[in-house]
Amino acid sequence: MTLIPWKDKNREDAAGLPAAGFRNEMDRLFNSFFGESFGELGRPFGFAEWGPPLDVEETDKEVLVRAEIPGVKADELELSMSGNALVISGEKKESEERKEKGYHYRERRFGSFRREVPLPAAVDPEKVEAEYKDGVLHVKLHKAQEALPKKITVKSS
Repeated sequence: MTLIPWKDKNREDAAGLPAAGFRNEMDRLFNSFFGESFGELGRPFGFAEWGPPLDVEETDKEVLVRAEIPGVKADELELSMSGNALVISGEKKESEERKEKGYHYRERRFGSFRREVPLPAAVDPEKVEAEYKDGVLHVKLHKAQEALPKKITVKSS
């Protein structure tokens, strides 16, 4: 997104050059037509990489991750640990087709995705549980022993 300082539209820019005002208007036109992602992500026409929305929750003993991934089968999902991050990847393949009197409708959505979730605490990679039900992936990561809270007793003197 190009930031343009507010100014009176009836005046030329501060340097007195009408070309700078023309460029600002062209930037605004391109951003409104192609979307903000044209210049920022380097992907034309507003196409951005899709990633599943996440919820991450930390308790005393575990980290819980929920990801909404509708339209993907459980065997198309891949989970892995990379350092102190959970990596969720897979491929989405959806198609819909309807033929009715007067029209033929066909829509396809497909593509791979990868989402890396930095974890707020060290986890034991051997104690990870994952379940996929109704388009939602639930991952339970048990904290490593050194990341568990320790109670310290206070002595009085």
